[in-house]
Amino acid sequence: MLFKSRYFNAGVLTSCAALLVLAVVLLSVRGNGTTAIIVAGSTSVQPYAEILAEEYAHLHPDQAIDIQGGGSSAGIVAAESGTADIGMSSRLLKEKEQGLWFVEIAKDGLAIIIHPQNLINGLTLEQIRNIYTTAVADWSELEGTKGRIHVITREEGSGTRSAFEELVMGGSMITPKAIVQDSNGAVKQLVAGDPNAIGFISLGLVDHMVKAVHIDGVAASLETVMDGSYSLYRPFFFVTASRPDGLSEQFIDFTLSAEGQRVLMKEGLVPAMERTKE
Repeated sequence: MLFKSRYFNAGVLTSCAALLVLAVVLLSVRGNGTTAIIVAGSTSVQPYAEILAEEYAHLHPDQAIDIQGGGSSAGIVAAESGTADIGMSSRLLKEKEQGLWFVEIAKDGLAIIIHPQNLINGLTLEQIRNIYTTAVADWSELEGTKGRIHVITREEGSGTRSAFEELVMGGSMITPKAIVQDSNGAVKQLVAGDPNAIGFISLGLVDHMVKAVHIDGVAASLETVMDGSYSLYRPFFFVTASRPDGLSEQFIDFTLSAEGQRVLMKEGLVPAMERTKE
């Protein structure tokens, strides 16, 4: 199987260094005699792209899909510069990025997670915002067990953080005292090991290790995202410098096919309805 995966710490690598690493990997992958592309960017989209690449590799063993992390902004820049064939983004493209070709591959719920032992089951958007600004600093202020709240967030440039800031914070700033992590997986691990922690991750990654709180009385689930009653969700995009062709087009078409969408839905995402930009 020619599927590959590598993780890069966006908080440690600068954008230039990350692009340099991707360029080296691109030369390596394309120099092995196979048809190969690099897909890079959002660490939220990354695990789902990896699953899609594995499924695609079973059908096309002579073609390599190399999945990289780095964050949404890095992925968009990599696609624009040609360092990656396809960028992954979990945020909307900015005005200056609108000249790129992009397609929504799925929608993802944004889950607010706490430790399973935390007695709290639901929060309002205002309460979450107050936690992330430290206006509320102890769980006892929310009728929970006394204990200082440990706030976990994602790094600047993360699509997950951008979605959280847009959907929850409403212009308020996340406290600079928050513990910053560079992937959804890292946020999940911290919350799973700390009864006083709170964080936010992709809904599709929620399992028994953490508890997703109800938001304004609505459970975080695939069904509530699909019917619109759960308010915290964001789109997942594939981005290319121009209209894709070759293996890039084939992999995107597979992702948007009935089979690809079934794979994503099985993993907890809401299927895409239509292409975002032709």
